[in-house]
Amino acid sequence: MDEVKQNYYGSLCTDMYEILHEQAPQDELDFYLSYAEKGKKILEPLCGNGRFLIPFLERGFNIYGIDLSKEMLDKLKQKAPNAQVIQADIANYTVQEIFDYIFIPSGSISLFTDMRMCESILQEMKKLLAVGGKFVFAVDTVFTRCDEDNTYKVRASVKTKEGHELILKMKKHYDKDSQTQFSPSVYELYNGDELWRRENMDFQAHLYQYGEMEEYLKKCGFKSIATYSNFQKEPANNDECEMFIYECSV
Repeated sequence: MDEVKQNYYGSLCTDMYEILHEQAPQDELDFYLSYAEKGKKILEPLCGNGRFLIPFLERGFNIYGIDLSKEMLDKLKQKAPNAQVIQADIANYTVQEIFDYIFIPSGSISLFTDMRMCESILQEMKKLLAVGGKFVFAVDTVFTRCDEDNTYKVRASVKTKEGHELILKMKKHYDKDSQTQFSPSVYELYNGDELWRRENMDFQAHLYQYGEMEEYLKKCGFKSIATYSNFQKEPANNDECEMFIYECSV
């Protein structure tokens, strides 16, 4: 029986992500770049394939990265061999350094559906942040919850550089009580009509209500908390937006 991994980007998943999301969206990248300063130490936990980290490097910023997925970091290192990245689980990893700016884009914090673990990660980010530094990140909201779909359907199909077909099939289920979006996924690699490889994934995301994350940040001791609804820094005041973006300091 195939192993099912929760929120881990395996090899087929990484290949598809690299094809579909090699470059960061420009408005999102510009938003996170706007907080960066030359000579300051920057950290991107959950840096993945480097679609944000590498543009920071190319602009001369002193940036470090952490990610659990070896497959994702391999993609990053292929593009930026000198990148300062570490394979580690941020839920269990600490570094004896302080950073002036920490950012986590693309709603990746939402992947931590155990709220005690999420709070522990926020506390660790606070320890790593220099006084006067900025912690900026995004989460998905309950506005993005998906309709129930209990059958696997093709959600994406791409061609690899070898000319093989890589297909993503996915089901959808939203649990209202825990505010968790479940997206069981199957990646299949075909050579013509022949199935070569299959990779089962269990993607889960906690979808936030307005005011929910703010309470965790206050509890962890963050200050000057601003909540935005988009990359133009329009203030959020309800759940009717696809993401919440937080800017806070210690």
